[in-house]
Amino acid sequence: MKNVLVIGSTGQIGSELTMKLRSLYGGNIVAGYIPGSEPHGELLESGPSAIVDITNEQQIAETVSKYHIDTIYNLAALLSAVAEIKTQLAWKIGMDGLFNVLEVAREHHCAVFTPSSIGVFGDNSPKDKTPQDTIRNPRTMYGVTKVAGELLSDYYFIRFGVDTRSVRFPGLISHVTPPGGGTTDYAVDIFYSAIRGEVFECPIAAGTYMDMMYMPDAVRAAIEIMEADPAGFVHRNSFNVTAMSFDPEGIAANIRKYIPDFRMSYQVDPMRQAIADSWPNSLDDTCARAEWGWHPEYDLDGMTQDMLEKLRLKLG
Repeated sequence: MKNVLVIGSTGQIGSELTMKLRSLYGGNIVAGYIPGSEPHGELLESGPSAIVDITNEQQIAETVSKYHIDTIYNLAALLSAVAEIKTQLAWKIGMDGLFNVLEVAREHHCAVFTPSSIGVFGDNSPKDKTPQDTIRNPRTMYGVTKVAGELLSDYYFIRFGVDTRSVRFPGLISHVTPPGGGTTDYAVDIFYSAIRGEVFECPIAAGTYMDMMYMPDAVRAAIEIMEADPAGFVHRNSFNVTAMSFDPEGIAANIRKYIPDFRMSYQVDPMRQAIADSWPNSLDDTCARAEWGWHPEYDLDGMTQDMLEKLRLKLG
């Protein structure tokens, strides 16, 4: 990777990934954004930026040509809970947008990273240690677009030789960007409530286990898979990656190790709970470990300590 376009650079993953890429490769990392989501501060000042609407193939192609892009990180998507409300927009961004990116990549010889998700799995997938190769039968629009995106990305590799690569992210936890409508966002909100001394109202029921990952590990996974030697690949789109699995009681108990008077109650959101119930309790990431050396650096306690430290500074 030398010249990289990050589409969705101001989002949850993009804002941190763009800065990490710039720290590794210099200023040739273009922050793609849509009007109304402009980059600010260091993200704006540390490198080039451009308006890149994923639904506009010509706009993508012009940016790729202008900056001699060799790698595209396609991060544009609606998160799971929002996608259930805005289903047509979720498809337009997730699938029509991906098709645009892959067509530009085919014409301009770019590699493409498009994140997938635990959302590709459904009720009839194995719930514990969900394997790399198993039934993918989601019942959400978010999951449907992710499954279709994996298949389309594989097709473009097989049919046209486009270097497509992907990981299935679990829930992602970050202190940089606020939650944006994901089913696992409670695991971000809970830290804000803890720091503010508030009682946290959890929208996910006790005993609901989901895979999670701290954002530094997620960013590292997105970079390392694109840097990996593909000679070791058996899979491409998409690899299970994981770091930890917990339920609301588990994360609350870990927070109480550092904030003993933290309290939590439950106000379960039926839609988010239904999505969470259809997802795996935990993933098996053996293939990612074997094929390109994946390993997480943060467990629940390490993440909790870092989140609390960073949010105390952020919130004053």
